[in-house]
Amino acid sequence: MTHDGIIAAARAARHASHALGALPRAVKDAVLLDLAARLEANAGAVLAANGADLAAARAAGLAAPKLQRLTLTAASVAAMVSGLRQVSALPDPVGAVVREQRVPSGMLVRRVRSPLGVVCMIYEARPNVTIDAFALCFKAGNACILKGGKEAAASNAALADLAHAALAGAGIDPGALTVVSALSREDLLVLLEQDAFIDLVIPRGGTDLIRFVARHSRIPTVQHYQGVCHVFVEASADLDLAERICVTGKTSAPATCNALECVLVDRAIARAFVPRLVAAMAAAGVEVRADGEALALCPPGSCVAASPEDFGREFLDLIVALRIVDGSEGAIGHIRRYGSNHTEAIVTRNERAASDFLRRVQASCTLVNASTRMNDGASLGLGAEIGISTSRVHAYGPMGLEELTTVRYVVEGSGQTR
Repeated sequence: MTHDGIIAAARAARHASHALGALPRAVKDAVLLDLAARLEANAGAVLAANGADLAAARAAGLAAPKLQRLTLTAASVAAMVSGLRQVSALPDPVGAVVREQRVPSGMLVRRVRSPLGVVCMIYEARPNVTIDAFALCFKAGNACILKGGKEAAASNAALADLAHAALAGAGIDPGALTVVSALSREDLLVLLEQDAFIDLVIPRGGTDLIRFVARHSRIPTVQHYQGVCHVFVEASADLDLAERICVTGKTSAPATCNALECVLVDRAIARAFVPRLVAAMAAAGVEVRADGEALALCPPGSCVAASPEDFGREFLDLIVALRIVDGSEGAIGHIRRYGSNHTEAIVTRNERAASDFLRRVQASCTLVNASTRMNDGASLGLGAEIGISTSRVHAYGPMGLEELTTVRYVVEGSGQTR
């Protein structure tokens, strides 16, 4: 795409956004349900396009974690279809009254949800994000520009074609969705300069990508940064529960941002829990990198010595760090030093320890007796998510429909002046 083409696409998105903000819920839901049906009917073509992307990515030597995030399956297509239907069933946030009051002057003052306008998302691999991001932006009344990675170009194009067909079927401006893949860094800089047309940029991907966008964007950004997620197994924990939470938190989807990256074990139960955890991780094919104290409790050869760099690291692979800590104070201190504001969990039967952890640990999602993998839009009742924000301004955690709106004032008067 030429620089003029990038500017034209941003201008077209702004133009489309004016009508989108006023679309009735019934129209928006019909488009999403139509897209769900088209995706279900054309799953084979989407998977074929993804197969072409995967073949090219393997030939180019793409790293295994990125290959995993790039891969679509029949199950993941079905999940996209389900997500579209869930989003269509959610209440429309646009026009929702957040607060209403009659002020002393007699005016009726309401705070009402309103679309952001144009949302630009920049992401790598993960073609399913194309559908989730479009669905959420569209339902919230926003136009979207989706800049996927070149490794997913064929997959994203196939999905965009289906979305454009659904838009066309309802007579909606195609500028509501722009999908681009092959942009150079110079092209991306041009896109990030379009503050006259784009209201929010959401970078989602590796550290280098997010830092580049944050450094160069003229447009406000919400960052979906790395997930260095911890589980603290507190002294009173049910060890069977703790083992299940830790093992599945690492193995169910190791290349995702909400996967477990480090287990912190209370020293009081380390002798009882560390050997069984290491054995369970080994049986699941997970490499455990343990600190010196934990290493001494592990059967010979069952884990390796952790380096300092293994703490605070997003492995995105079947690797997990392990450290023994001195109770809640030690766990919270470790998380404050190494956490990434993404997801933190405690396994405990002590209500005071749970309450203290929830109060003192800052993260976009803090859990008690549940896996870090549950920090997910669908799991938290949002239907889907555009990503998980680790910023604290505007949105924090999974970004669903409400997080893709702002709140404005709507006032009814009867001649009040100043």
